[in-house]
Amino acid sequence: MTTSTSAQNIVECRGVKKVYHQGKVEVVALDGIELSVERGGFMALAGPSGSGKTTLLNLIGGLDSPDEGSISLDGNRLEDLTPGRLADLRLHRIGFVFQAYNLIPVLSALENVEFGMLLQGVAVEERRQRATDILDDVGLTGRYHRRPAELSGGQQQRVAVARAIVSNPAVVLADEPTANLDSNTGRGLLELMRDMNAERQVTFIFSTHDEMVMDYARRRVLLRDGRIVEDHRK
Repeated sequence: MTTSTSAQNIVECRGVKKVYHQGKVEVVALDGIELSVERGGFMALAGPSGSGKTTLLNLIGGLDSPDEGSISLDGNRLEDLTPGRLADLRLHRIGFVFQAYNLIPVLSALENVEFGMLLQGVAVEERRQRATDILDDVGLTGRYHRRPAELSGGQQQRVAVARAIVSNPAVVLADEPTANLDSNTGRGLLELMRDMNAERQVTFIFSTHDEMVMDYARRRVLLRDGRIVEDHRK
């Protein structure tokens, strides 16, 4: 089911609340989040540990569900989708870049990038061409057949970015994308994603502690104790 999501917004969160229970203790991770993200945005969710930024990213990606409120992505209200339709939305419209890379260790860089397209049913010749092209774009020419253990952390993260964007998703959600990288590698990765954002108009939403990520972002949303306390646009 679609909503009346404004055409210029790729994400809309309305009154989103998420509560976790640790024994008898109730922890409010998100408390009444109101947030719209425009298509083609390059945005950072910032804040200290425990502020709710990763929780919000997971809710936007449909990896978890809010206890209250509504989230729409690309015109789809997530709570209205069946598990199958939600999985299909994640497969076709959302790219994920995880802090721990989440590459499949027994697959090569090329095979990792191809994997989502394999699930989508893309023909082998097309997915092989698209995967090699995107690996070239992220600076991994000649490393197609290396497994993750044979790549540096920065190279693994580039494979993860390539995998996230190869299918031209509507939005890429990146959780602490520079956390395990040195500053030069992190800067190169951010410039790569900024270029992809400009060239392909893919929306990027980061969760981050990193000031460098915040500097690159065109919009910074600061969370504290599960609430938005600042929303700054450049």
